[in-house]
Amino acid sequence: MSEYTSTELLTTVASSLIEDESTIIVGTGMPMLAAMLAQRTHAPDATMIYEAGGIGPEAPELPISVGDERTFHRGVKAAGMHDVMSYMSAGFVDVGFLGAAQIDRYGNLNSTVIGDWERPTVRFPGSGGANDIGSLAHETIVTMHQDETSFVEELDFLTTPGYLDGPGARKDAGLPAKTGPTHVITQYGVYGFDDNCELTLEFLHPGVEEATVNEESGFRIHVGTYDRSPEPTAEQLRLLREEIDPRGIIR
Repeated sequence: MSEYTSTELLTTVASSLIEDESTIIVGTGMPMLAAMLAQRTHAPDATMIYEAGGIGPEAPELPISVGDERTFHRGVKAAGMHDVMSYMSAGFVDVGFLGAAQIDRYGNLNSTVIGDWERPTVRFPGSGGANDIGSLAHETIVTMHQDETSFVEELDFLTTPGYLDGPGARKDAGLPAKTGPTHVITQYGVYGFDDNCELTLEFLHPGVEEATVNEESGFRIHVGTYDRSPEPTAEQLRLLREEIDPRGIIR
């Protein structure tokens, strides 16, 4: 099982960021794969929270969406979206997984429109619970495709706050202390945030050249000391392919 897809690599990398006994709000798609893999490997006591209301389930295989009945399987509670957002505002959510169409150097996200608001080139579904998650979860992990059109100097629309315009800006905006994005995972690597709240390379994926990081970005990303992302293990690949997503819906 030494060969793996880009999605399988990103899933195992994202999964490694989930700590045991933490509470994770899980979105549709790859975040589900990562959360379920963590639950079946190093984080059996992590509590998964699905936006539609499934709390602490043990899904038998990959749900189609956050409202799939499998997100309630053997769960500790069948709640609703209002309850989930209440838990977030009360500070009960450790980590939220988000995706986006655009991101800037401070981790601010756009999942609303590309182009002018009144006459956009592309209109996306919008925030959903993304603003709540990015504003209130203790940590936010972003998974997205990286190129010059997605890593941009200025967002077309601010859907979800990262660090806004730098250090202290979240506090000035009235957001809770010690919250904000911690990692951004793309097909090239894993980024963290430096003391200036700007993206910095932490892990470069196997086979990716260092120069690609900034060649595929519309703003300059700091590249200092970094590690290589670990490749998926045979057991991780077996779980993904045989138990979690045997039909290959996401992976």
